[in-house]
Amino acid sequence: MAAWPIEISMESFNEAWTLEGETFWRSVFEMHKHKMEIKNPNIAIGNLEKIFSATFTLANTKGFQAMSLRDLSRETGISMGGLYAYIGSKNDLASVIEGVLRNTIEQIVGGLSAHDLEPLHCLRAIVYGEIFAMEKMSPWYYFCFMELKGLPREQQQQTLELELRFEGMLMDAILEGVVSGQFICDQPKLLASQVTAQLQQWHLKQWKFKLRDIGKQEYAQFVFESLLKCLQYTAADIEGINNSVAAKSESS
Repeated sequence: MAAWPIEISMESFNEAWTLEGETFWRSVFEMHKHKMEIKNPNIAIGNLEKIFSATFTLANTKGFQAMSLRDLSRETGISMGGLYAYIGSKNDLASVIEGVLRNTIEQIVGGLSAHDLEPLHCLRAIVYGEIFAMEKMSPWYYFCFMELKGLPREQQQQTLELELRFEGMLMDAILEGVVSGQFICDQPKLLASQVTAQLQQWHLKQWKFKLRDIGKQEYAQFVFESLLKCLQYTAADIEGINNSVAAKSESS
């Protein structure tokens, strides 16, 4: 099998990016350690997982604004003094959650530029990569989206800028294709916003797609094909692209 992002599959994505387990939580520790009293990752990693997992649970059940650090202490089984060794405040929690999500998207989507992909293949990797990544990062994404209004202004602004940054990466790929003559698009900003909204729909309305028995691969293909139609690709062109992808996957 070819490596991500040449091979577009959940298997190749998982081989390229580890978004769970000890490796992932070690990266969270590295991002946050300058604010923590605990400097030993072997001690910190397990408790960080408890703290953030409990934060997502409490945010979903009672709301982040209503949640107290005492609630978090009860949920995690970590004393109040122990919690303060990891976080100074709820704002610290929100800041790290936004930062981890931003860093993940920057690495996975922003990092595509290092692969020198054709605009068509870059757009495909952006759409599939975002869906695959946020499938793993669902609690982090949901928190940033649903708790936005209650976050401090700085976190609000950073979360808004994250969405704009993602749209900007989409727009850059679209414009590159227009300049090279591969795409036709008069409104790249609106098209990038439309694709972003379609992806948000998937992440925030999972119940609806489960009810209709629609999986992430099927939805990613739908979003990508809809995007191609907006870029003036014909049905025959799209079928040819899909057949080419399938042939490469079988030969890998």
